[in-house]
Amino acid sequence: MKKLLLHILLLPFLLQSCTGQHKKESVNKTTATDSIKKEQLVTPKSTAPFSFVDNGLISQVVRTIFQDSKGTLWFGSENGASKLTNSSWQPITGIQSQTGKGVTIKGITATKDGTIWMAHSDGVSSIKGETVHNYYKSDGLISNDTWCIAVDAQDKIWIGTINGLCIFDGTTFTTLELPEGVKDTSVGISSTKMIHAILEDHNGKIWIASNAGLFSYTDNQLVNESKQFGITTPFVTKLFEDSKGNLWIATKEGLYVIKEGVAQNITLGKIEIGKGIGSVAEAKDGTIWLVANQHYLYTYDGKELKEFQQKEGIKRPVPFEIYKDQKERLWLVGFGGASRLENGTFIPVTQNGPW
Repeated sequence: MKKLLLHILLLPFLLQSCTGQHKKESVNKTTATDSIKKEQLVTPKSTAPFSFVDNGLISQVVRTIFQDSKGTLWFGSENGASKLTNSSWQPITGIQSQTGKGVTIKGITATKDGTIWMAHSDGVSSIKGETVHNYYKSDGLISNDTWCIAVDAQDKIWIGTINGLCIFDGTTFTTLELPEGVKDTSVGISSTKMIHAILEDHNGKIWIASNAGLFSYTDNQLVNESKQFGITTPFVTKLFEDSKGNLWIATKEGLYVIKEGVAQNITLGKIEIGKGIGSVAEAKDGTIWLVANQHYLYTYDGKELKEFQQKEGIKRPVPFEIYKDQKERLWLVGFGGASRLENGTFIPVTQNGPW
């Protein structure tokens, strides 16, 4: 299962704290009774690659990447989704809006049985084998404009949208009410109820990044963690748990790490934050990688922040997400397609590899 996992011109770089101590779950339940009617088939498997864009790129804009338990790599882009299995590419054509148009994929995860779930610009979709199911607001989603998706230990699907958070148990969508936050006027798309990221940590606690701050949810209680950790911005954008169990919190005022219950802003006064911190990942050697001010890559070894310098003449994507695969290789996806870190530089991955 993907750790509810690393965006430019990243529409969501947002968050601020709201008052709120412990709060009982406020829910609204809707049963998805007609979802079976939206069953569609994935394009049959083909040994030939699907139609790539200019220069053999997967897409001009790749928003997210995910590797499932079988090693298949899934790519979400502004022109839909595709997967890479044993060096063979396959488009996923069953994912579409209610009007039959294509969608932008913003998040990917998987349940224990291998079902892939995707959050996109017009609902959410599940892919199991060769079958796709599409779910919309008419099925119980709180909004069709979904921004992130995660699976918890009970295989419940957590869906973050522009209008709040809901949970799907396979039958019913349940809305989890959060305090209203602040609309970020510095970006093109925002709202007071925006949810940017959801993560379940190694202790089973759910963490939620929103435009109302950082929240945790456990034992049916919602807690405002921004107040607890002294995070003053309302805009929390990304969440990441490292191999040691430390929680990293990307915000518009910097990158926090929580160790033994204490939060530290490791970027404060050290780098230009601009529009905030984006995706965060951990390399094989334990080094933390992060995106700052939408464009710039930094590494952090626990002591020093260093800006990553790409080798001259080799282009890399403007990053939406940094991701470590099962071979512990770092990928970078964003404007300009997908790249992978090889020998100290990000090499573009096209229809000809490298895989």
